[in-house]
Amino acid sequence: MSGPGPLNLDRIPDQLGYLVLNADGAVMASAGEMENDERTAGILMTMVRMASQIHFSNNKQETFKKLSVVFDDYLYMITVSSKKVYVVKRRYNPQEPITA
Repeated sequence: MSGPGPLNLDRIPDQLGYLVLNADGAVMASAGEMENDERTAGILMTMVRMASQIHFSNNKQETFKKLSVVFDDYLYMITVSSKKVYVVKRRYNPQEPITA
C-alpha cells in the first residue's frame, strides 16, 4: 500500500517508513521499511491500547498524545488522531552529552 503519504508522512525528516492503522489495527497505508509490516503494526497497536488505559491524573478523559519507542539506531513515533494510529519510523541520532 504505497503511494503518496497521508498527511505527507513521507516528508518527515530522517523517516525510514510509516504505517497508518485503523482503530482495529489494520494497515490502511504504509511505506518504506514499514511497508505492509503487519507484525510490527500488531505489536505497536497493543502498546497503544495499553497506553490509552493508563491515567496519570484524576482526569479519566486525559490520555497520551504521543508515544515514542526508542532503540539504538531508530525510533517509532506514534500518535492517534481521528480514530487512526500514525506510526513513523525515524533514524535516532541522540545528541552526545557535552563534557568539560
